[in-house]
Amino acid sequence: MVLLSLVASHHDLDLTVLERLQTDVHAVGRELVGATSPVAGAVVLATCNRFELYLDVDDADRAPLARAAVAEAIASRSGYAPDEVGGHLHPLLGTDVSAHLFSVASGLESMVVGEREIAGQVRRALTTARRDGTTTSALEALFQAASRASRAVETGTGLGGTGRSVVGVALDLAERTLPSRDGRPDWCGTRTVLIGTGSYAGASLAALRARGVQDVLVHSPSGRAAAFASARGARALPSGDDLLAEVARADLVVACSGAAGAVLGVEALAAARPAGAQPLTVVDLALRHDVDPGVRTLPGVALVSLQTVADHAPAEHAALEHARELVDAAARDFEADRRVREWNPAVVAERARVLGALERSLAAVPDEVRDERVERSLRRRTRTALHAPTVAAREAARAGDAAAYAQALAALAAVEHPPVPASA
Repeated sequence: MVLLSLVASHHDLDLTVLERLQTDVHAVGRELVGATSPVAGAVVLATCNRFELYLDVDDADRAPLARAAVAEAIASRSGYAPDEVGGHLHPLLGTDVSAHLFSVASGLESMVVGEREIAGQVRRALTTARRDGTTTSALEALFQAASRASRAVETGTGLGGTGRSVVGVALDLAERTLPSRDGRPDWCGTRTVLIGTGSYAGASLAALRARGVQDVLVHSPSGRAAAFASARGARALPSGDDLLAEVARADLVVACSGAAGAVLGVEALAAARPAGAQPLTVVDLALRHDVDPGVRTLPGVALVSLQTVADHAPAEHAALEHARELVDAAARDFEADRRVREWNPAVVAERARVLGALERSLAAVPDEVRDERVERSLRRRTRTALHAPTVAAREAARAGDAAAYAQALAALAAVEHPPVPASA
């Protein structure tokens, strides 16, 4: 088995391309595992700025077949041709897969370097694969190790405690056009409409409250606003009430529902805002655009989008060098442990051969002449003979030294248990 990852992200692609690639995204994993013989398992990681598939493939030589199947599955949903999909998805194989995922989970590949939302998204991707029945033991080990690496980076560098996030940067940009008091953004007096009830909506509400926002009205295109707001002490826009009327009275709109189609359109928003209306700042964190980008052309309306965040995200700082060292070390440890698990069956088989032969020889000695002290001595001598080549084989596996591993395995194969005396 070999791990294969196919990666598309904001580093290389426009966000509109990522949006199309993610059409009916989770059905892709189920389809691949159900219909593609080389693919034993699949975990799909889809966020506002990346689309990645992690596949457990039965053989490295069959990775091209798995890639072709992925391209076909995504092409049938996105409208791209299979060769276009293949061009958008960068392949990683073997050891490169863990190094990349650990870096992603630690926020080092994010729009906002060091952001923490991605760690939860990585965990949820594995949970979804479990629910869909598409994960495998290899993918479980990979994603659990990625979460451990993420926690190690957060603990060891402090990046997680700095509040770096897509939401945080978006609100930093939004405050430039919000009402102010005494020369400072008046977050306490900012009337806010929050559109959406998913994980980004929860993160947005928490970030707004951390800045002092008290007046938040929640709207959900899917009808889940009441439950979301009640659980978080916010107000929900009653079903049937006019969203545009509330937006017209608001200072800030934060939209992150990911609904199919724009929740706020240009013409509707223009009609809802009379001439001379108070300034409105719109933060659109939905990959599929909850808000028509054209609203930025309306008088008095400022728009902060994911692309705006990408253009203004803070640069790396000193802690990131240490974070990358931690990620690299975690990836090396994971690969070493994976090799030990992969190469260990031959070691176990040789040990079982020797120890099993010893026990069979001991069992053949008549009970009336068996000596427990002699048997203990024989077992101890046999395990001692097996110990050094066993350790050498496992150390060679951790190091990836195939020649040393073969030598240690040959030494194990040459071990025989001591002769068993007839009066044991």
